[in-house]
Amino acid sequence: MVDATAADAACGHSGLAAPDFSAPDFSALGFGVQDPTDLAAVTELLGRTPKGSFEVLLRAEDGTPMVIGNLPLLEDGTPMPTRYWLVDKKLNRRIGQLEATGGVKQAEEAVDASVLAAAHARYAAERDALIPESWVGPRPFGGVGGTRRGVKCLHTHYAWFLVGGEDPVGAWVAEQLELDSAPTPQQVVGAVQSTASPNEPILKENGENE
Repeated sequence: MVDATAADAACGHSGLAAPDFSAPDFSALGFGVQDPTDLAAVTELLGRTPKGSFEVLLRAEDGTPMVIGNLPLLEDGTPMPTRYWLVDKKLNRRIGQLEATGGVKQAEEAVDASVLAAAHARYAAERDALIPESWVGPRPFGGVGGTRRGVKCLHTHYAWFLVGGEDPVGAWVAEQLELDSAPTPQQVVGAVQSTASPNEPILKENGENE
């Protein structure tokens, strides 16, 4: 079983220590009170309380969050480089097993370096577009997983792939795990709080091939 805290640190989810800046203003993005049901679910999946606000971008058939979207800055101004975060336990475990058998190196060798670099640039652009123009404090760094080149974390690549990102590493992970093609996400928007409703599209769990 992959330790959630250790996986967070390895994949660049912890962010950087920031100076004392006023909390960024995300009101234009619809920032509001976190849905308590989603907050409780994500807390249980992570094994700790999330450090910042998020939105649920993809759900399993039973409504459980699978991928969340993070703000690029925490409420205290700390940069958060990981925009798309895989929280599904089954998929996290399977991808962790893939990494443990050399999956990161294999992915780097399988994907064209220039294509991967372009993906990092797109990811960074999507994330950084959410930062208010008035923000003058520290900003997130790198692309997927907080790195500018190569592959750091398969989980983060696959999370972006699942919500429609053109991520060659995420596609490679899906092939290795023999998962279905990238599903249509229930929502990929700029808002930052969870806006789940009973009518939202859902994704059937395919984290385990029974």
